[in-house]
Amino acid sequence: MPLEIKGLKAGRDGKEIVRGVTLTLASGEVEAVMGPNGSGKSTLAGALMGHPAHQVLGGRILLDGEDITAWPPDRRSRAGIFLSFQNPPEIPGVTVANFLRAAVNARREKPLSVPEFHARLKTEMAELKMDPSFASRSLNEGFSGGERKRLETLQLILLAPKYAILDETDSGLDVDALRTVTEGIERARRNGTGLLVITHYTRILELLKPTHVHVLVGGLIVQSGGPELAAETEKSGYDRYLNQQ
Repeated sequence: MPLEIKGLKAGRDGKEIVRGVTLTLASGEVEAVMGPNGSGKSTLAGALMGHPAHQVLGGRILLDGEDITAWPPDRRSRAGIFLSFQNPPEIPGVTVANFLRAAVNARREKPLSVPEFHARLKTEMAELKMDPSFASRSLNEGFSGGERKRLETLQLILLAPKYAILDETDSGLDVDALRTVTEGIERARRNGTGLLVITHYTRILELLKPTHVHVLVGGLIVQSGGPELAAETEKSGYDRYLNQQ
């Protein structure tokens, strides 16, 4: 069954930012949400993951038919929801390898042994063109934008969630890094992960080829369509939607 978002309203400090969003995300499909700055994209992502700063003010979130609207983030994660942060935080003193092993084993009935995990980590890092020394660095400390996004993609692949919310994963990536990251995301999709891709631009959508594209303006989905809607929006911009509102 899909991840269903029904009339979701969410905000910060009691102020409504997302004003009634309805979407369905199926396994192995890509749904894209585009919108200008301040449209509510990151609030939508945070509310779906249960981020405490983004309160749900109305509506429901259903995972495989079960209402998870009030679930905390860790329970959502164990149930198969993943959020790729727009700006992931630095955690000095915690290595990438230790963080990832803890995250992977938290979702397994039988934890991977240290050799098993490191063998898999080495393989997946090579696929993402990441230097092996990356695993021993402190989490996100001193990372470039591209390194952070590669790490978020590495987490996505290792955790293999049912559904992933990617909040501007393409932000700040050059052409080569974007292609590498997108190949990793596409691999997750082929393995059955449903993807909600939140972005400003069409670059990543040209590579991922979404099933549907939704334009979010002022906390509302003002238009939905096929992949061609992304190209139309890139060409015409968001002013026509803003003027309508």
